Amino acid sequence: QVQLVQSSGGLVQTGASLRLSCAPSGRTFSGYAVGWFRQTSGKEREFVATITWSGGSEYYGDSVKGRFTISRDNSKSTVNLQMERLVPEDTAIYYCAAVRYDEAWGQPAPLTHLRYDNWGLGARVIVSS
Repeated sequence: QVQLVQSSGGLVQTGASLRLSCAPSGRTFSGYAVGWFRQTSGKEREFVATITWSGGSEYYGDSVKGRFTISRDNSKSTVNLQMERLVPEDTAIYYCAAVRYDEAWGQPAPLTHLRYDNWGLGARVIVSS
């Protein structure tokens, strides 16, 4: 198990930017895929973005493609989610998640919350209109 430490969210206006960070406690992300999901009340967790630590491959949900960027900081073993041009529909609790994964295994990248077994506590992001 990996304990994930997330940065806090925030309240921003439409069109603003915000960055979320996620770091593992006591270890590195080596050998993991790290993803971001978001959830609003009564809805299933929605895939936002994932990055594989082994190959650095990035994947994005359709609703955030072109606006959000996931990146890794190898020196800090941190994964960041840079969110640009935020809109009220981006309002949600954002969760960082991690799962053991290596592209060399030949398996599809984990793009659904069901594949992940380590979760952060969540960060609330509110985008006002």
